[in-house]
Amino acid sequence: MTANKIKIGIMGATGYAGQQLVSLLMRHPNIEIDFISSNSYAGLSFDQVYPHYTKLISDKLISMDEAMGRMDQVDLVFAALPSGEVFRVATAAMSSGIRLIDLSADFRLKDKSSFEFWYKLSHGAEELLPLAVYGLPELWRDEIKEARIVANPGCYSTASILALAPILRNDDLVDPFSVIIDAKSGVTGAGRKEEISLLLAEASESVKAYNIGMHRHTPEIEQEISKVYGDKLNVTFTPHLMPMKRGILATCYINAVTFCTDDDIYDIYERFYGRFPFMRIRREPLETRYVSHTNFCDISIKVDLRARRIIITSAIDNLMKGAAGQAVQNMNIMFGFEETAGLMDQMPLIP
Repeated sequence: MTANKIKIGIMGATGYAGQQLVSLLMRHPNIEIDFISSNSYAGLSFDQVYPHYTKLISDKLISMDEAMGRMDQVDLVFAALPSGEVFRVATAAMSSGIRLIDLSADFRLKDKSSFEFWYKLSHGAEELLPLAVYGLPELWRDEIKEARIVANPGCYSTASILALAPILRNDDLVDPFSVIIDAKSGVTGAGRKEEISLLLAEASESVKAYNIGMHRHTPEIEQEISKVYGDKLNVTFTPHLMPMKRGILATCYINAVTFCTDDDIYDIYERFYGRFPFMRIRREPLETRYVSHTNFCDISIKVDLRARRIIITSAIDNLMKGAAGQAVQNMNIMFGFEETAGLMDQMPLIP
C-alpha cells in the first residue's frame, strides 16, 4: 500500500453493480485497481464489454481462479458476485489477511438457518459470520471502521431501513409492530442476466408486484430494524418492478399511538441524520430521478392525521446507495478516507 492509497480487486466487474464499482473506483483519489475479474468475459478487456469505457479503462478481465490467486497482492477485495459464490472468496481473503466488501447476501444475515431458509443455499462459511458487519454507515459506522468483512446491504433493505430507523428509536410515538413497506425498483435491481420478464418489451408499460411475502430482503430488513428497536419485529414487505432502469422508492407505513405532526417527525429525522453526508430530508414529494447516479438517500414524511398513520418515503439509486456507491462509502470508512471520496462527482441527471 502506497501512502494514502490502497490496492483493490473487483470480482464480478461486469455485472451492473460491478461496472458501477469500476466507474467509481477508477476515479477515486485513494485507489489503485490491481485486478478486475469476470467469469463470463475473462480474457476480454473491460471496454470490449462496455464500449463507453473506451480510452478510459481497457484493463483485461481475469478469471475468478486467477483473481483468487492474486488476493495477497491487494488490501481489499470487492465481491460483486451472485449469492452463494462469496464463501470461498471470504475464506481466502481472511487467510490472506486482507479485507472484504461483499455485495452479495452471503454475510448479511447473522443467522445461518435464516440464510439457508430464504436463499435455499447451504452456508459455506459459517465460521466467518462473527467477523461480518452489516454495512449501513448511518447506523453502524464504528463497527464498519474495524470490520474484516463488510456485508453490503441490499437495495430494498437500504431504502427501507433508513426510512424506518429514526421513528423506531421513538417507539413512544408509534406501534413498531405495524410496519408495512411498499417498494418499487427499476429492472437493474435484478442484475445483468437473461430473463424474459426483464426484457424491455415485457417490463415496459406495466407495473407488477412480485415475491409477495417472500422477498429475500425481508429477513434483512427485519434483522436490522429489530436491532434498532431492541426487540424482534416483523414487517409486511411488497416489492414492485417498475419500467425504468434504476432507482428505488420505498413507502413505509407505521401506526401512530399518540398525536404528532409533520414537524414533530421531521425534527426526529433531521436530528437523527443531520450529520450524515448522504442523507437528505426533504419537505416535498420524492422522485427517483432526484437521486439517480448519486449516493444520496432522500427521505420525506407525511403524518396522516385522519388515519393516525405516519408515512415515510425514501428514494435511492439501487446501483449507488443500494450497491456500489454504498460499498465505496464503506471502504472510505474502513480505511480512514474522506467518507465522500469518489462519490460526490456522481451528480443527478437533469432531463
